Amino acid sequence: MPTTPILSAMLITFSADDPGGWTHLVERAKLADRAGIDRLALADHVVFGENLEAYSDPKTGGLAGGRQPTGPDGHWLEPLTTIAHMTAVTERVRFITGILIAALRRPVVLAKTLATIDVLSGGRVDLGVGVGWQREEYEAAGLDYRDRGAQLNHTLEVCQTLWSQQVAEHSSDRLQFSRIHQMPKPSQAGGVPIWVSGTVNKASMRRLARFGTGWIPWGPDAADIASGISKMRTAVRAEGRDPGDIEVVSNLRIVTRDDGSFDIEATMSPVPRLIETGVTDFRLGLGFDPEALNAEQRIRELVAGFDAVTGR
Repeated sequence: MPTTPILSAMLITFSADDPGGWTHLVERAKLADRAGIDRLALADHVVFGENLEAYSDPKTGGLAGGRQPTGPDGHWLEPLTTIAHMTAVTERVRFITGILIAALRRPVVLAKTLATIDVLSGGRVDLGVGVGWQREEYEAAGLDYRDRGAQLNHTLEVCQTLWSQQVAEHSSDRLQFSRIHQMPKPSQAGGVPIWVSGTVNKASMRRLARFGTGWIPWGPDAADIASGISKMRTAVRAEGRDPGDIEVVSNLRIVTRDDGSFDIEATMSPVPRLIETGVTDFRLGLGFDPEALNAEQRIRELVAGFDAVTGR
């Protein structure tokens, strides 16, 4: 197993309507930090078109039967900006984009932004990436949606080059530069860890094998995680990468009793089997109110239950 299992949660940074402020978001991050959650994940959208039905089409990167959680005028905070703020008001919890549509950002600026957050936070940021599902976002950024996979690969290559080379150079049909200096480098050895999202297909598995610290399964491969991990490992091995050092995210459903309390034993019961399967990051759906009675204590109980079953 490449890492000690961790317990993570989504930090919901969007709202169908104007929430009237985002103080609750800051308080949720602080509470998760105090209670022992290991990592918080933030989603990304830059703009919306009006064809939101595309989210349910797997052919375009969507999720079969899925529904976009807001309308086109939903309020979405930019994740890297939000992470920069959240790392300043927390002490230990890590943050990951889950996922960032990284190709929408210029690679040299993205590399600088992530390195800055990483240095200022003491190495508490991970980069989760994917190609997204929405054509309109690429068009609004002046990019070709059909070329999104190659654009993402290019973005990751440039970022890793700038993070690793003291005097950087790059040459491709998209970009050329030489004798370029970008400091500071990320504080994490090897640069900011990259997590690749996607189903098991040739393009995403090649991307994972080349760039990935971890895999964020999607669609049917997330739904049947054991099969997904098995297929991922076969595909990555075929690309010449040892899959044994690739971390994997899987959702962990919170089981509640009739009175609304958490059933810790039932919630944690799938964890040992999932660890054997290859899951390293267990992601909770925590829709908690930081001002609710005993909110922090309830999350501490989840963390304690996770610690007990994993022996960490």
